[in-house]
Amino acid sequence: MNLYGILAIWRFEMSRFYRSIIQSIVSPVLSTSLYFVVFGAAIGSRIEEVDGVSYGAFIVPGLIMLTVLQQAIQNASFGIYFPKFIGTIFEVLSAPLSSFEIVIGYVGAAAFKALLIGLIILGTSFFFVDLSIAHPILMLLFLVLTSVSFALLGFILGIWARSFEQLNLVPLLVVTPLVFLGGSFYSISMLPPFWQTVSHFNPVLYLVSGFRWSFFGMADVPVAASLAAITLFLVSCLGIVWWIFRTGYRIKQ
Repeated sequence: MNLYGILAIWRFEMSRFYRSIIQSIVSPVLSTSLYFVVFGAAIGSRIEEVDGVSYGAFIVPGLIMLTVLQQAIQNASFGIYFPKFIGTIFEVLSAPLSSFEIVIGYVGAAAFKALLIGLIILGTSFFFVDLSIAHPILMLLFLVLTSVSFALLGFILGIWARSFEQLNLVPLLVVTPLVFLGGSFYSISMLPPFWQTVSHFNPVLYLVSGFRWSFFGMADVPVAASLAAITLFLVSCLGIVWWIFRTGYRIKQ
């Protein structure tokens, strides 16, 4: 494995991250803090507890998951889209790097940035609510799997997109609504039976539910189902990336 090549891509992506530190870290933290103020204070004054957990603490896993998903997709999609847009992708493809090593470099950097921001937001949440983590190892496992999976999705979107509009189409119109409707700010047990059934077809529900279980030991769906869902999504994304490099879809065409 060409570790030097992977590290070169990693360093380049991370240097872009550090150059835009305000947009990369400060902006997501401020946005999450506003969510705490709006949802935690305004709605929390009306809904004190959800299944024995204070509402302010209850929404923490959903807020972290919302930001991690957005950041993983955004960093990975822009990371591969710009080399394709300006033509430097051909330099990467002609380098002594396999497709697997290229994916590790771009996706690994994007996943690391999303994971870092998620942990920063987790630390920030302690200033707003009294929070405890029942299963810290599983919490990190869910964060890592989610960061890698959605960084792979962002990588796919970055290759698929032909314009900036297409680049933002799926995150804005698909992913973000699914997160908001996936139990990030409520338990689906609070919904009427029909909408509870509909919610089970939302894949993000399984991510948020499993992640929340690692904090409070409570979940809307079985934890095994959450792990199976994120693993299936990860494998599916890997299969699509393999097909892209196998066929040269929108890279060599």
